[in-house]
Amino acid sequence: MAYQRGSLKKVRRKEGETWVLRYRVTSADGRRVEHIATIGLVRDFPKDRDAWREVDRLGLGVRINDTPAAGRASFHFLAEHYLKADFGADAVRPKSANTIPIVEHYVRDYLIKRFGERIAEDIKPLEIQKWLKSLNEMGGLAWTTIAKLRGLMHRIYKIGILHEHVAKNPVLYVETRSKSTYRAIIITPAQTLAILKSLPAPLHYTLVLTCAATALRSSEILALRWADVHWHEGRIQISKRWAKGEDGETKTDVSDGYVPLHPVLAGHLRAWQRQTPHANETDFVFLSMRARGRKPLCSSVFVADHLRPAAKKAGVHIEDGQRFGLHNLRHSLSNWLVNKAKVEPKTVQGILRHAKVQTTLDLYTQEDSDETRAAQGEFLTAVGMSTTVNKKAVGWVVGWSFRSHVR
Repeated sequence: MAYQRGSLKKVRRKEGETWVLRYRVTSADGRRVEHIATIGLVRDFPKDRDAWREVDRLGLGVRINDTPAAGRASFHFLAEHYLKADFGADAVRPKSANTIPIVEHYVRDYLIKRFGERIAEDIKPLEIQKWLKSLNEMGGLAWTTIAKLRGLMHRIYKIGILHEHVAKNPVLYVETRSKSTYRAIIITPAQTLAILKSLPAPLHYTLVLTCAATALRSSEILALRWADVHWHEGRIQISKRWAKGEDGETKTDVSDGYVPLHPVLAGHLRAWQRQTPHANETDFVFLSMRARGRKPLCSSVFVADHLRPAAKKAGVHIEDGQRFGLHNLRHSLSNWLVNKAKVEPKTVQGILRHAKVQTTLDLYTQEDSDETRAAQGEFLTAVGMSTTVNKKAVGWVVGWSFRSHVR
């Protein structure tokens, strides 16, 4: 039997309209008959997605499926069981809103598609390894992606063993390569300045300058509200990221913290705050004018319409289909601080908020907040920004017709 999800239905009961989950079970005579499980009142879960979340919280996605005899579970059953057991409300390791659809794509479009109808314990390690190798040689998948597929398949079997659906894990003996061949496009401070000069709109100018000087991730900078900018403390608080149209948790625990705010950068942010029509503490710093400030601007549209053209005009070589966006500014700052400014790796790690210094350079030192601010100041000087803070230095926005430049 294929793994069933069931279907939701509203039924009228004395206590009020109620959500129920319809699913099928095998009766004693072998027939498939319909059963229902009560989810909750519609007034408590007004939308379908609310009811489905409650289904996951109650663990019904796992409980409504027949449990095959140990060792006879199909890989399809095992994989769908993993998605329910490891991604539900009771999961020991909760996943972010961005992670879930990616994992479901890998599991269903690759793993289930290839091994779905097979008995899980009949799949051999060498068979798995040959298939993974073919994904690179014939399918063109990067080894980093293939390594993720191997990791997911390993986890599927691990959860299957935990719930006693299988007794062994063939992926334990499978090897892949995990070194990435991807090389981010790095831009110089001179190119950064050229890009800024090609962005006439104050919103776009300030966004790129802030991203270039702080190395914030795209999702983090979009989630910024004015309350997150601590002017007197000289730092910006990062406590969330914008994902799937709403605020979500930061990428890692270490990402939840602060980045330095040099006085020069603070001056430009202050100037932008005087120009934006939405400057309250709870308003987005980099807002979408089309959404009337209710959402931040769309980074993909901004990159396609403004950042990439400005980068090409500045002499940055970007081939068609090659990745280039706000994240390249993060790479570029890290590269410049380490290789040109010779800033202590621990200081750079503090700015980028990496969990391990190996991610930045493979060296441990002590972070110092004054050093991170000074390092950011060195970068701003290299870009061509004056380190003398005065009203004239940040008066570039005066006279701009805001609405004529911002979409």
